[in-house]
Amino acid sequence: MKNNSASPNKDIGTRLLEKKVISEDQLQIALKEQEKTRGEKTIGTILVEMGFISEGALGEILSESTGIKKFDIRSAMIDSKLVKKIPKEFATHNKLIAVSSTEDSVNVAMADIFDIVAVDQIRRCFPPNFKIIPVYATEVDILSAIDQYYGYEMSIEGILKEIEGAKDTQNINDESQLRGDYRSPMVRLVDAILTDAVHRGASDLHFEPENSFLRIRYRIDGKMAQIRSIHKEYWSAIAVRIKIMSGMNIAESRKPQDGRVQSEILGRRIDFRVSTQPTIHSENIVMRILDEKQSILTIDKLGFSERNERVLKTMVQRPEGVIILTGPTGSGKTTTLYTILNYINSIDKNIMTLEDPVEYRIPLVRQSNIRADAGMDFASGIKALLRQDPDVILVGEIRDTDTAITAIQAAMTGHQVYTSLHTNDAISAIPRLMNMGVPNYLMSGSLIGVIAQRLARKLCQSCKEEYQINEFEKNLLGDKNQHVSKLYRSKGCEKCNNNGYKGRVAIIEIISFDRELDDMVSNGASRKDMIKYLLSTGFVPMVEDGIEKVIAGTTDLKELIRVVDMTDRMMNNKTAKTTSNNNQIHSNIHKNSASTTKEAIKKTTLNQNSNHKSDSINNHSGIKTEQKKPNS
Repeated sequence: MKNNSASPNKDIGTRLLEKKVISEDQLQIALKEQEKTRGEKTIGTILVEMGFISEGALGEILSESTGIKKFDIRSAMIDSKLVKKIPKEFATHNKLIAVSSTEDSVNVAMADIFDIVAVDQIRRCFPPNFKIIPVYATEVDILSAIDQYYGYEMSIEGILKEIEGAKDTQNINDESQLRGDYRSPMVRLVDAILTDAVHRGASDLHFEPENSFLRIRYRIDGKMAQIRSIHKEYWSAIAVRIKIMSGMNIAESRKPQDGRVQSEILGRRIDFRVSTQPTIHSENIVMRILDEKQSILTIDKLGFSERNERVLKTMVQRPEGVIILTGPTGSGKTTTLYTILNYINSIDKNIMTLEDPVEYRIPLVRQSNIRADAGMDFASGIKALLRQDPDVILVGEIRDTDTAITAIQAAMTGHQVYTSLHTNDAISAIPRLMNMGVPNYLMSGSLIGVIAQRLARKLCQSCKEEYQINEFEKNLLGDKNQHVSKLYRSKGCEKCNNNGYKGRVAIIEIISFDRELDDMVSNGASRKDMIKYLLSTGFVPMVEDGIEKVIAGTTDLKELIRVVDMTDRMMNNKTAKTTSNNNQIHSNIHKNSASTTKEAIKKTTLNQNSNHKSDSINNHSGIKTEQKKPNS
């Protein structure tokens, strides 16, 4: 039992109460829960775990009440030799890590700064005259740093060697062992692979059996990457272990199955949505990684421009109406929706959701899964929610006419409704709803706004390199950016696993509806007229938002062309003195520009002149007016 002083805990709870961060009821619940843990957890930790307070708010109160500094591990570079002076097992158990030192002192980041016993034991790892100075860091950040600086990837290799060196390899398929604990190498192997995927920031984990081996791939920043190959004789045991973890029928291998795994990894609660699919080479298993800490962000972390962030915050202030998120699968719609809900979430609002399925849990929000087998689809679910006195409703996706009309009618009766739709851009949401059978008069006055978004990979800020752009690339940037002569491109280093990219950023466009636009929708105005009006009001098309991020060095042209349709802009570039075609852009971003022959330039220009008739509102707006991609 940790020797935690009651007075600091009580003081923290009292300060949180005084600042109205928590209520008296929440404090009493946390104190009761602390009694059950016999003091193993602080009041602050329990309040965070129960969702009553954020770790950031707790850190501020701790810093204010004790004078102990808050340490930002994420942005710090720590000496790995200093870190390893404290044994990993002790550091993990006590949630602490050495972060810096002087000639006679060492700063130790701790989740529980009142753990006097742990501080005394740390002294044994350093010279007798060393002073141990606790600094506060969140538990999640500490465990993530421990994982980073102590290293764990070798554990996968070590376990594989252990399995290969075992005398009786048939035991690895023993069901009793696969249902066991860490004494089973297969249990440890699966856990190590899942941890590795979370550590690398993967969104999906793929187990793909071939004829003689098992391929393991991760989807990182939207791109598939092969991580390793394992002999196929281990696949049966791995598949059974995953099925056991996710509550599937281990005897069924001829039908697809779905399951879910909840686990604590790197100090975070991670949910894995598991799906099996029979193939000619045995079952294929894909695990969607749902990391709440990474996916429920603050609005300023979404990567919106200052203007778009301001427009979004204005839209969510409107008391009733529909806000629609559009984009293809994997474009970050769910993350943005959850972030908005988290932003507006408060004790004085009743927020209810209908999802298929619920991906992340949000405190205070009443979340429900769609159950088609029980007769509850989106349309009938909305009607049921309206009897629950909601202020805000989230409808996971509009898929049919009934859902669309019911959602809009809910907005007309005084509710704020959030939902998603599959369209290529924001303005396409209007004709899409019309095609579904939603009358113009219902949409007019009921829509607050439409947000269209894509996710582009961010350039690694540690290794991105500047280069001189050619005339073709300069013209792609548009008339207002002709002064730009240099951009950034990917290179690759250890920090980004030599990919050149690390993380993703949203490329978006936002339509905020006003009375003029409502009238245009009601009167059946053309797409061309609506875009013309929007541009006159300051609307920033998705392609322009992307170009701003390219110029800022957040992403590069190659990545922007991959995720945003720039066909019009490239083909309308016939007045420029083109020095390279589109294929050469991809080459130029990764290596020095290669000059093209006059014959190739002439051929490219002729093809552009003969094949393209632009009806674009603005040659550089990047929004297509007539030629549309099929909906995702």
